[in-house]
Amino acid sequence: MPRSRNTEGAIYMSMAMAGFSASDALSKSVIAYMNAGEIMCLRGLFTSLLVYLIAWKMGALRSWRVVLKPIIILRIVCEMFSAVTYITALGMMPIANASAILQSLPLVVTFGAALFFNEPVGWRRWSAILVGLVGVMIIIRPGPEGFTAAALLCVAAVLTTAGRDLATRSIDPEIPSLMITVITAISISFFGALLIPVLGGWQPVSATSLGHLLLASVLVLVGYQSVILAMRTGEISFVAPFRYTSLIFSSLLGFFFFAEVPDSWMLVGAAIVIASGLYTFYREAKRRVPPIAQESAPRSPV
Repeated sequence: MPRSRNTEGAIYMSMAMAGFSASDALSKSVIAYMNAGEIMCLRGLFTSLLVYLIAWKMGALRSWRVVLKPIIILRIVCEMFSAVTYITALGMMPIANASAILQSLPLVVTFGAALFFNEPVGWRRWSAILVGLVGVMIIIRPGPEGFTAAALLCVAAVLTTAGRDLATRSIDPEIPSLMITVITAISISFFGALLIPVLGGWQPVSATSLGHLLLASVLVLVGYQSVILAMRTGEISFVAPFRYTSLIFSSLLGFFFFAEVPDSWMLVGAAIVIASGLYTFYREAKRRVPPIAQESAPRSPV
C-alpha cells in the first residue's frame, strides 16, 4: 500500500531526529578537547564535501546566486546561530536535558506561524503554548542567581531553529533540497572558522576526535536533508510532533555513552512540554476538519 505524504514526512522527521541526536552525542564527546567553532568548522567541511558530491551527482546544483535570496540568507543565519548555541550548551549540560528543552520547538514554531504567517491560533493552543513554557521552566529550574548560561544557550537554540524551520517553509519549492543543504553546510563551516579565535583558538585534533566529527558530519547530512524533506512533504501539524522522538534518542545516547540519568524534574518538564505540543497539533488537525464533517462524526455516549 503506498505511503501518504504525511507518513513520508513523519519518517523523514524521525530520521532527522535520529541523525541529529547521534551527531550531537558525537560532538559532545569532543567538546572537552576543542571549542564549538572548531567543531562546526571541521564537521561543516566534511558535510559540505559529502553533500556537494551528492548534489553534483544528482544534478541538484543551481546557480550560487540563489544564496542572495533573503529567505535563504535568513535560513542560513538561523542555522549558524542554532549550531553554535546548541553545541556550546551540550558541553555544559546533559544531552537529555538539552534535548528536552529543544522539545518546545514545535510550540515556538506554532507561535511563529501565527505571528509571521497569520495562521489562526485559538485560545486553547495559546494556552498549550503557555503550559509548554512552564514545562521548559521546570526543566531549566533557574536557581537564586537566575538562568544558567547553558539554559539560555538552549533557549537561543530553540528560537533560532524555529526561525530556520519557518524560513524553510517560505523557500521556493523549485530550489532543490540538496542545494539548500550545500549552502547551509558551507556557511556553517565558514562561520565556525570565524569563531575559532574568538572561542580560544585552534586546538590539536586527535585521530579519534577527527573520526567522531567525520561520522557526525555524515549524520548531520542525514539530518539536514531529512528535516528539509519532512517540512516540504507532509503537513506541519502532522509532521512536527515527530520531533519528540529526538528525546528518546538523546536519552538513550546520554545513558549508554555518558552515564547521564535524567532526573525526575527533567522527566516531568519534558512530559509537560510534549503533552502541550501534542495537544497543539491535535487542535490544529481538528481545526482543519470541515465543520460538516465534525457534525457528522459519531459522538461518544459519555
